[in-house]
Amino acid sequence: MKKTYRKSRPKPKSPGAQPKAKGENPLWDQAARWYDALVGERGSYYQKEIVLPGAFKMLGLPKGARVLDLACGQGVFSRYLFQKGMDVVGLDISSKLVELARERSDKKIRFEAGDAQGSDTLKGETFDAISCLLAIQNMERIEPVFKNAARWLRPGGKLVIVAMHPCFRIPRQTHWGWDADKKLEYRRVDRYSTELKIPILTPPLADSKNYTLTYHRPLQSYFDGLAKAGLKVEALEEWHSNKVSQPGKRSRAENRSREEFPLFLALRAAAGEK
Repeated sequence: MKKTYRKSRPKPKSPGAQPKAKGENPLWDQAARWYDALVGERGSYYQKEIVLPGAFKMLGLPKGARVLDLACGQGVFSRYLFQKGMDVVGLDISSKLVELARERSDKKIRFEAGDAQGSDTLKGETFDAISCLLAIQNMERIEPVFKNAARWLRPGGKLVIVAMHPCFRIPRQTHWGWDADKKLEYRRVDRYSTELKIPILTPPLADSKNYTLTYHRPLQSYFDGLAKAGLKVEALEEWHSNKVSQPGKRSRAENRSREEFPLFLALRAAAGEK
């Protein structure tokens, strides 16, 4: 499938040039302090309640396994894995986020600044497993990322990807709606099949001039990319919000809609023999 990215709205004023060097990403560097304050030491609500334990369960690793936390940010999952007895390496393209990860984490966790799309990144290193949590949608090209994952993984090694569900959670293209006649809360999807490049304000304030980019892709793009890299999808899970509405006229409908429209998509793929 030919990939053509379309912008869903005019792009905000750029904070600087596009990345040119290892560990250089102006978009995420300028958002680093805001993101660090948002997720803190142990992660945001959904990270703590759903994403981190769910991803760890999907990885199914014994203690001592060597894990690459891909696009590790400021190290939330790296620390989680380390506390579970894993040998952890965190990789992120933003040197600012890597600095924050080192400040917050045990010195035994190794953090590296580098591009997950680069052919020389972590050259010669191998891992039992790779995690990529809530970050694959921030990467412009997934094919080289999956190719690298296949290179980094030992035979039979696992790659676990968690993303906002691309069928139901597309910034500015999916919304909640209310059907008064049926007393039903529904999910409206305006676009799905078209790949989109969408600027996200950070922080998400109307007067903010800082932004990062998210890339929407249909499921086909993810499955095609993994297959071309020689990674076999062996598990797919859809995770729902665990929040409950306060009692009210729409609470029953709201709670039912949360159970019907998953918030996250989780994929586990395995590397073959080399």
